[in-house]
Amino acid sequence: MKKIISTTAAPAAVGPYSQAVRAGNFLFCSGQIPIDPATGNFVEGGVEHQAEQVLKNVRAVLEGAGYSLSDVIKATVFATSMGDFAVVNGVYARYFDKEPPARSFVEVSALPKGALVEIEVVAWKE
Repeated sequence: MKKIISTTAAPAAVGPYSQAVRAGNFLFCSGQIPIDPATGNFVEGGVEHQAEQVLKNVRAVLEGAGYSLSDVIKATVFATSMGDFAVVNGVYARYFDKEPPARSFVEVSALPKGALVEIEVVAWKE
């Protein structure tokens, strides 16, 4: 069974994709960038503020599907600079402080709308 997930608590998709798709017990969440869903604008500040908003958006998508951060089994972090690893990691650790999921951290040449960081997750629950 496939179900499309959409919530107004996170930014709307900026292209032809869904915020998340539930397939059985799995939830595949599209990458989130640092858009404040209340304003539709990027958050002010550098990569730390962007990472914070990205993780708030990830949490909102998960909750919109009835999942939580504790259900995340895999995360992928995309950053435009590996030099931001420590800062992003510090923010990330506040959201995944107990039994963190498997994770990849990848440097990319660019992200949508000029974001410095994007995070996608896969969650699972019974």
